[in-house]
Order: sequence, then C-alpha cells, then structure tokens
Amino acid sequence: MTTDKTASGTTPARTIATPSREKTSFTASGRLTAWRGIDLITAAMIAVAFGVIFWGFDTFVYPVVGLASAGFPPLGELALGVWLLPAVVGALVIRRPGAALLTELIAANVEMLLGNQWGIAVLASGALQGLGVEIVFGLLLWRRFGLPVAMAGGVLSAVLEIVVYEWWAYVPGFSWTWRFVYLASGMVSGAVIAGIGGWLLVRALARSGALNAFPAGAEVREARVGK
Repeated sequence: MTTDKTASGTTPARTIATPSREKTSFTASGRLTAWRGIDLITAAMIAVAFGVIFWGFDTFVYPVVGLASAGFPPLGELALGVWLLPAVVGALVIRRPGAALLTELIAANVEMLLGNQWGIAVLASGALQGLGVEIVFGLLLWRRFGLPVAMAGGVLSAVLEIVVYEWWAYVPGFSWTWRFVYLASGMVSGAVIAGIGGWLLVRALARSGALNAFPAGAEVREARVGK
C-alpha cells in the first residue's frame, strides 16, 4: 500500500492492486457423488482405451521388459506405472469419488477379456491400484489435482499393489532385499509413468479441447485468459 499527497494537502490511502494467486485446481460441479452421464461415459471410454493398451503392452512390450531385466528381475517393476495410468487419469478428469477405482477396474476387465498371462488376477490388481489413487485424492477431499497429487497417487497405488498382492503372488521367492528394490522400482514407476505421465496426458487432452466439459478443460481456458 502507498499514499500520495493531493493538492488539498490530504493524504488518502491508495491501494496498489497485486495479482491474485492463480487457482490451480477446479473441483467437480455440484455434489461430488452426483455423477453426470458424461462422467460415466468418459470414464468408460478412458478405461476401454487403456484396456486395449494393456493388451498390446502385455503382448508385445512386457516380454521385452522381462528379457531386459532378466539379470536383475526386481527392476522389471519399473514398468508397473503403465498399469496404474487409468486410475490417475480417471481421477484427474472426473474428479469424483470412485473415478479412479471405476476406471481402473473397467480397464482391467477389458485387459482380461482380450487375454493376458495373468487371467482373472488382473481384477484384484485393478482394485488395489484404483484404491491407492482413491485414498490420495480422498485425503485431499477431491480438491487438489496438481502434479504432486498425481505423483502421490501413482506411488500409493504402486505400494498397495506390490505390498498387498505382488510380493506374495508373483515374487514370493525374492529375498527381502530384492523385495524392497522391487517396491522402490514400482514406486518410481508409479510416480513417473502414472503420476507425471497421467498428468501430462490429461493436460494435453484438455488443451486439445477434448475435456471442455470437465474441470481440467476449465483450468486450461482460465490459464489462456490470464495470459
């Protein structure tokens, strides 16, 4: 605040406007639990797309990952983030309770129906992966959707998937040293591939106009107006 003396000798206060802090997250409209039809349709479309991607990754890419990590198998878990993407993207786009879990479970069902080496077990993985993201966004009351939150969601998703399921179902013979390297690899993958990758994907979709009916699209529009 500054003051200027006027011709009459008085010194009224004059406030200098300062830029307001940019709003970084838009929440879903209305009640959080009041899903719109477009929310359900979009979650399903995202999930189906990722389910097909999962099938392609399982069939053509993951065998190569296995060969590349044959010398030290725990590093193969660096690929885990690919399977966590639907939960992070669903949460960032829909921004309602259940979005991460629903999107991940539908994607897992599509992956199972198309065929994969794990069969029906992918449904258990999908539930744990979606739940990890739900917990992070839920702790923030579905009000924060920035990059750090997306990364945290990817990390917790990886932790639940590995500690609750994969340690015992996939790598029960690993030593505890290998198990913790396996866990660390999954956490890094969850943060980078699912967290950063999912956040960047949603930003790209928002900039293209594909998410104009969602809060992510509103954030991009406001950012453009503010420039």
